[in-house]
Amino acid sequence: MTSASGPDADGERRIVHDGVGMVVLGVCAGWSLITAGLHGGRPEGVLLAVLAVAAGYAAGRIGGAVSPVGAPLAGALAGAGLTVAVPHLTPGPQITTPLGHAGATAAVLTLSAGAACCAAWAASVPAVRFALRGLAAGTAVLAGVLGSTSGLVGCLAVLVCSLAAGRTRRRGAGLVAMAAVAALATGLTWAVAARAVPAGLVAALEGRLTRHRVELWRDAWQLLRGDAALGVGPGRFGELSATSAESLLSDGRPHSAPLQQAAEQGVVGVALLAAAFGWVLYALWRGPRPTPVVLTAGAALTALAAIAAVGNALSFTTVSVGAGLLAGMATARPLADEPSDHAPDTRTRGAGRTPAW
Repeated sequence: MTSASGPDADGERRIVHDGVGMVVLGVCAGWSLITAGLHGGRPEGVLLAVLAVAAGYAAGRIGGAVSPVGAPLAGALAGAGLTVAVPHLTPGPQITTPLGHAGATAAVLTLSAGAACCAAWAASVPAVRFALRGLAAGTAVLAGVLGSTSGLVGCLAVLVCSLAAGRTRRRGAGLVAMAAVAALATGLTWAVAARAVPAGLVAALEGRLTRHRVELWRDAWQLLRGDAALGVGPGRFGELSATSAESLLSDGRPHSAPLQQAAEQGVVGVALLAAAFGWVLYALWRGPRPTPVVLTAGAALTALAAIAAVGNALSFTTVSVGAGLLAGMATARPLADEPSDHAPDTRTRGAGRTPAW
C-alpha cells in the first residue's frame, strides 16, 4: 500500500489545488456571461483576462519546471523590454507613456522585478545571484527613468521583501500578511468611493491620482448600490458613468479592478476576484519551491493587487499574462533539485511535509 504521506499523496494535493484554481477561473468566466446575459454588456474583456491568466500560469509551470533560473530571467527581461519597446499596447486614444498607462507600466515592471528576484533565489552561484538582484534593482531604476513612481515603489518593495524572505522561516505568516496588505489597499479604495474617509485624505489622493479618478470610483460605488448582486453588466461602466461620459478621452473604466468588478458584476464578481487572488496565495503556500521564491512571488503579486486597486493595470492582457507566468513559475516543481542553502526552511517542500506556519 502507498503511504498517505508519500510522493503520490503530495501529487494528489497539487492536483487538487490546481483543479480548484481552474474552477475559480472558470466560474469567473461563467459569471461574466451570466451578468452579461441578464443586463447586457460585453464579457469579452473578462473572458480574455481569464484566458490570459490561465495560459500564463500553464506556461509558467512548464518554464519553471524546465529552467527555474532561465525562465524567470527571460520573463524579467521581456517585461522590462516590453515597457520600452512596445508603447502601443493600449486600446485607448491617449498614448503618453510606454504601455499607454502608468498603472500598466508599473505592474509590468513590478512583475519583472519579482521574476528577477525569483531567478536569483533559484541560482546556486553567488555571482549569478548578485547579478540577478542587480537586474531587479535596474528595473526599479528603469521605472524611475520612465516616470513611474508606483513602479519604482513596487520594484523596491519587491526587492526588499525578497531579501527579507531569505531569513523567513514560515511562509504561511508572510503570505497572510500579503493578503492583509491587498485587502487594506482595496478597502481604502472602497472607503474613498463611499465617502467614508476624512476630507484631508481624499484631497491628498485627488492630488496624487487626480479628482477625475476619484469621481470615477464614486460612480462605480453608486452603480453597485443600484444592483449589488449582479451589477450593471460587464463593460457597461462607461455607458452609465456620468464622469466617464464627460471625458473626451475616457476608456470607459473606473480605474480600479475591485470597483469595476463591483459595479459591473456585483458583490459576487468581487468575491470571485478575491477568490482568484486567494487561490494564488494558497498555491504558493502549498507549492514545492523554496520559501524565498514563494514569498518573492507573493510580494510581487501583492504589489500588483495594490496597483490594480487604484489603477487600470488588469485591463491590459500583458499584465494578466505576466501575473499568470510569475505564479506558475513560483509553483512549478523543477525537474532538477534546487539549492537549499539560502536560509532556514528554504528546502524544496518534499512529500508529506506540513506547510510551515
